[in-house]
Amino acid sequence: MKRIRIIVISICILVGLSIGFAIGTVNQRIAVDEPTRIYLPEGSDYAALLDTLDAHHCLHSHTAFNLIAKLRGLNRHVKCGSYVLEPNMRTLSLVQKIYSGNQDPVRITINKHRTLKDLCQFLGTKLQFEADSLLVLLNDSNFCAQYSLTPQSIIGLFPQNTYEVYWTTSPTGLVERMSTEYERFWKERDNKLPDLGLTRQQVLTIASIVEEETNCNEEKADIASVYLNRLRIGMALQADPTVKYAIGDFTIRRIKGDMLKTDSPYNTYQHAGLPPGPICIPSASSVDAVLANKPTHYLYFCAKEDFSGRHNFASTPEEHIANARKFHKSLNDKNIH
Repeated sequence: MKRIRIIVISICILVGLSIGFAIGTVNQRIAVDEPTRIYLPEGSDYAALLDTLDAHHCLHSHTAFNLIAKLRGLNRHVKCGSYVLEPNMRTLSLVQKIYSGNQDPVRITINKHRTLKDLCQFLGTKLQFEADSLLVLLNDSNFCAQYSLTPQSIIGLFPQNTYEVYWTTSPTGLVERMSTEYERFWKERDNKLPDLGLTRQQVLTIASIVEEETNCNEEKADIASVYLNRLRIGMALQADPTVKYAIGDFTIRRIKGDMLKTDSPYNTYQHAGLPPGPICIPSASSVDAVLANKPTHYLYFCAKEDFSGRHNFASTPEEHIANARKFHKSLNDKNIH
């Protein structure tokens, strides 16, 4: 009886220790002390997962993680993606998160990108796909036609804003998501188009010029009115930002001379009407400034000579010439070419 009692006690101790070890293993916390994002590219296996966790010093013990991972089957079932590991997160929760592919979206802020190449290069740094794969897609006329757009106008499908997107989103999936955002953007604005007699893309094109002309929201409606007035009377837009776009040099500070003769459909000094598409992604404030359809008699504007970023507006060539002389004198005084 004494021997049996010893055996029973020993078994109980072993069971207790096993249960304690199991509880300790399951409840073990990971090592991060602040939110840590990890990336598991497509094709990542269990070894790649361990390497990534080690690179971020996420684990106190490989033993505990391996035990739980193998019991759950994670060692045979790693799902690629981007995951945020929170402080005090249990090892079991981490294993389950990656096993189930419960990704955390990444936040992407789209600003005033000027060209498709710039936009795609930016998005390629934020998402798993290569920038060129998106660029090829957006330059495909047949693909763009699915959204009633062209390669010249499809940049307007990406409204300036901040979005949450899964890191593994494909180029096609991203465009589809942005199409949804684009429709949401226009939902409260479409009713203003009939008064203008313009399409969404025409408004975006004018807004993109306004966006490049000023950072002063208070002046945007006046600047938009200049271009709308010119369009209505058949006057060439003669917008300096379109010349910069045609040349492909956005560092130019002063448009003059042969620059105005640049042969490009985007050069509104050489070609009447609107350019083929937006020259940047305009902000909502620039779009709304066009849609405001502010009634003015302005046909001209020129940067103020004080370099405040604001403009002098004019209705006649004589007024404009006087304003332009003051500004050009300031440029010359400061030796700006």
